[in-house]
Amino acid sequence: MEIPTPLSARLHRVARTLVSRFSRLPLLAGLVATTGAAGALVAGPWPVAAALAAFAGGVGLAVAGMRRLVAAQQAELDRLGELVERRAEQVTSLSHELRTPLSMMKGAVDLLVERTPGPLTSAQERFLAVVDRQCAHVIALCESLLIQAKIEAGLFTPRLERVDVSVLARDVVTAMRPLCAERRQRITLDTPQVTPDIAADPLLLTQALTNLLSNASRFTSVGGSIDVRVAVIDTGTYLGIAVYVTDDGAGMTREQRRRLFHRFATGRPLADGTGLGLVITKTIVELHGGSIMVDTTSMHGTTFLFTLPG
Repeated sequence: MEIPTPLSARLHRVARTLVSRFSRLPLLAGLVATTGAAGALVAGPWPVAAALAAFAGGVGLAVAGMRRLVAAQQAELDRLGELVERRAEQVTSLSHELRTPLSMMKGAVDLLVERTPGPLTSAQERFLAVVDRQCAHVIALCESLLIQAKIEAGLFTPRLERVDVSVLARDVVTAMRPLCAERRQRITLDTPQVTPDIAADPLLLTQALTNLLSNASRFTSVGGSIDVRVAVIDTGTYLGIAVYVTDDGAGMTREQRRRLFHRFATGRPLADGTGLGLVITKTIVELHGGSIMVDTTSMHGTTFLFTLPG
């Protein structure tokens, strides 16, 4: 009389088939075999040795399948890492190639504005001012692309030192005043009398705050106002710094707000800019262990707030 095939053995064959056809389900396949073996062992119609062998085989299938899955995932991560590094190298090279001739052009414009070659007419001065601003804008865009490439490649790390955020904010506001004056915008700064130093990268924080002020100036109407405030957060258990940048511009709708902090999205329809500034600002703040938030309502202005731990 033919002896029927044990349930555990049949399930073991099913498990092998699952592993061979569905490499992403190795644990499930191994569990099928081990469960069948355990059931046969409990039921008792088959020898204990056979059931234990099937159980061990099921566990082996699960382990082997998981190893294959982990190896495949690691290979995919390595491939993606290489793609990111290659893209970062391409963007870096492009940024350098664009920045070099632009810097030379801006240097020539600066010499003309200083009247080194000779006197200028009022019309020539106006045209040179336009060229100078546009060169500076494109150079800044190259810098943003370069930083974004470093972020994606994981090469963007802060160099920490003790920083007084109030002093840093004062320097940034002073540097931004000429731009705001061109648009007849009023910019104010409010800082505490004493601001505790925090561990931060001053160059990166300067860039983050400059990005926020440039963004506020761009979207604030001619004759509008921009307010910058530095505050100390001291709850007894947490000490940190909060920086507010508020404009009285058009604000944003909920949909425009949703698009913030995405590359090449400014949050405003038909607005100039790439959105890289806010992406980089968010990354800088988070690299310092802080967070950034926005409070905005359509036609009622916008406030960006970022916090930094002490």
